[in-house]
Amino acid sequence: MSKEHVLVILPHPDDESFGVAGLIALNRKKGIPVTYACATLGEMGRNMGDPLFANRESLSSIRKKELIQACQELDVELKMLGLRDKTLEFEDDEYLADIMESVINEVNPSLIVTFYPGYGVHPDHDACGEAVIRALYRRKKEDRPLTYCIAITNDREEEVGKPDVMFDIKEVADVKFRALKAHKSQTEYMLKEIDTELNSSVFEHMPWFEQEVFWTYPWKD
Repeated sequence: MSKEHVLVILPHPDDESFGVAGLIALNRKKGIPVTYACATLGEMGRNMGDPLFANRESLSSIRKKELIQACQELDVELKMLGLRDKTLEFEDDEYLADIMESVINEVNPSLIVTFYPGYGVHPDHDACGEAVIRALYRRKKEDRPLTYCIAITNDREEEVGKPDVMFDIKEVADVKFRALKAHKSQTEYMLKEIDTELNSSVFEHMPWFEQEVFWTYPWKD
């Protein structure tokens, strides 16, 4: 792990843009490579565009194209893991960990970003984070890369404390905006009020364009 490389492992297209785009963009500005391993294509998502332009049959291919475009905006390598949306919690724990271990070993990252198990709200979020942590526990503690977790439950600070990693992302907010905009089927309804200029008013109403926060995973052994 002598060379820096960021590996983001999340379950859905747009998870990377909502939660990690700022961190990604800051690392890319430094020339640090970033890989996004996306577990599913989000084909069971409820949003079909606003105005409506997708349906249950077309959503998978649409979200795949959106994911590819978002990753181009973020300038990251994309790995699609081929799992099915809304099924990760039902996969065998070791099988899911095997998949995560394989991509971790391939990328050999210095930093991993995933969901904090139990604090992801969506079952896929939790299952993805659990599988990543399970895979990393197969390594000796000194061989595990630094691991940042995303926690989004309302009780996150009461349960796990305040985030210990905070990034001011205002200088790369435009990158995050373009990445989110690429996920048109999921974000158009949220972003249509924003023009091309991100300003203090936008930051006030959408603080996720201003700061991203993470929790360093507390290894028990």
